Amino acid sequence: MDDDGRIDDPAHMRALAHPTRLRILGLLRTDGPKTAAMLGELIDEAPGTISYHCGRLATAGLIEPATDLGVDRRERWWRSVHRSSSWSLEDALDDPERTLAVSALDRAVARTYAANYEAYVDQAATFGREWVAAGSSSDRVMRLTVPELEELSADLWQVLERYREIGAEHVEGDGSEQVAVLVQAYRRPRA
Repeated sequence: MDDDGRIDDPAHMRALAHPTRLRILGLLRTDGPKTAAMLGELIDEAPGTISYHCGRLATAGLIEPATDLGVDRRERWWRSVHRSSSWSLEDALDDPERTLAVSALDRAVARTYAANYEAYVDQAATFGREWVAAGSSSDRVMRLTVPELEELSADLWQVLERYREIGAEHVEGDGSEQVAVLVQAYRRPRA
């Protein structure tokens, strides 16, 4: 599996900007290959609906059939092609179609982040005090120049990369759990 799948095609951005497709891709990345029936149980959608969305994600090059996992022709497994995806609003600014597609995708991702955090808040009491205490959620508003914001962003990505490498050494059952880390650093919109 490749580390990063760059998305530049507006059609692929629009394909991913669907909440069900974002969930499918996220599950395949975090939990590994699954069938449409397995995904349907986790997402609470019919397997036929999931199969349709998997087809759209495959057309966009984000997932692929995992033909080595099926025990018969009726059982179709899917896997993510990349560990993560990236796209750039900056790269799209000169193309109105791409700008709209990136904006739609960014809004869909923001809604997914919010839903994931709400699910965490709802379930936090079941995780144990040590996991809740070890986590964090905060925000800071500060005054920075463009070069300072660039440096802050680079520093944050270096820290994340270091912990991604540490996390890659863990296996299920060794006391580790999947941890969501969300990093955003952007110019604050005017009120």
